[in-house]
Amino acid sequence: MRILITGGAGFIGSCLVRTLVDRGRDDVVVLDALTYAGNLENLAGLEASGRFDFVHGSIRDEVAVANAIDGCDAVVNVAAETHVDRSIDEPGVFLDTNVQGPRVLMDAVRARRVRFVQVSTDEVYGDIEDREPATEDSPLAPSSPYAASKAAADLLVAAYCRTYGLEAVVTRCGNNYGPRQFPEKLIPLFITNALDDRELPLYGDGLNVRDWIHVEDHCAGIIAALERGRAGWVYNISAGCTLTNRDVCRRLLDLLGKPEGLVRRVADRPGHDRRYALDAGRIRTELGWQPRIPFAEGLAATVDWYRVEREWWERVKTGEYRTFYARLYGDRLKTDLASAPKRGER
Repeated sequence: MRILITGGAGFIGSCLVRTLVDRGRDDVVVLDALTYAGNLENLAGLEASGRFDFVHGSIRDEVAVANAIDGCDAVVNVAAETHVDRSIDEPGVFLDTNVQGPRVLMDAVRARRVRFVQVSTDEVYGDIEDREPATEDSPLAPSSPYAASKAAADLLVAAYCRTYGLEAVVTRCGNNYGPRQFPEKLIPLFITNALDDRELPLYGDGLNVRDWIHVEDHCAGIIAALERGRAGWVYNISAGCTLTNRDVCRRLLDLLGKPEGLVRRVADRPGHDRRYALDAGRIRTELGWQPRIPFAEGLAATVDWYRVEREWWERVKTGEYRTFYARLYGDRLKTDLASAPKRGER
């Protein structure tokens, strides 16, 4: 099977690409706009497999999408603006990428009658407070512009399935962690700051609860939905590991041997959801997916990765990794590096 992965140079996307290439059964095409979180270093070495191609472009660009999807049997949309704080500052950018982008993709998909997976988030369910973990039938109640944009895309997928007979599924997952995550997210930000003895900015009282899963387990769930999921259905992907941000912070400090004095309480973000939790019974029962990486084991391995790969995250934090694009891909990257977006442009 030939699979198009959009957003494949990002954290989750690059893990999905590597997983598919490593198993040796599929050819993979990556379409990525290489905005601030897209990093071609995440894909380094894959060209030697003979199963990987890269296309530079945006999911909002109909021509780029048509070129990338040509000859593909399936599309997995991982491309998205994801950071909640950025969505509060610039909601229009999130609506443009996270709603208009999937629309462009689905129009291309239905014209070619190939399978489509929309990778979504548990944030579409909103703050579940003291209720039971959200099921796929729970109402959508997004709190942030980011979550609202993802909920809108999920509903658009449902509409395309009903109206056009699109063969599509939606997956919803919680907070991912693991290697190569852009350090604006909690775990890589806290690890890299702590390694440099810098402050760890913890929102509010730190008691917000999140549903944590290793990125490799998430990608295995996406592949299960791609290969065996029922068209028109939604699948929650969860390892059942719910922890407060304060607890995650303490575990990281213990692993790093750093003092709690590095933690700095900062004002909470507007509309900050108190608790997320997912019921993943459907994907476990129907598709046979199970998480394989316990949180303690995965977190320790993640800390070790960032310890070893200091050059990677230092380049990412400063934006210098863009200077490595030509070395990695040469003429195959059809863009003027001088005009590529710098870190913070979005």
